[in-house]
Amino acid sequence: QVQLVESGGGLVQAGGSLRLSCAASGTFFSIGTMGWFRQAPGKQRELVAVISDGGRTNHADSVAGRFTISRDNTKNTVYLQMNGLKPEDTAVYYCTAFSRGNTYWGQGTQVTVSS
Repeated sequence: QVQLVESGGGLVQAGGSLRLSCAASGTFFSIGTMGWFRQAPGKQRELVAVISDGGRTNHADSVAGRFTISRDNTKNTVYLQMNGLKPEDTAVYYCTAFSRGNTYWGQGTQVTVSS
């Protein structure tokens, strides 16, 4: 079992920055791909960025060049550095991790960007 705990969300003005963190804990052999999704009110959950255990990344077009995903395998932690935030980035951000065929989700952290 893997437990994921996110932190770092909050309220920020447009153009500002936030850094999200997600730490994995529990009993597991290894964690593969980790990533971030987000869900705005009234919208479907969407992919923000993913990173493989080897460090290969993929960012959604809507955040490419503004957001950067990274991970520290020694700490089983994934990060999302968000720069140049826009009001349309407002959403609940969820961490996800894949381990031995299972998908795990965090509880979510709210990011609100004011105009």
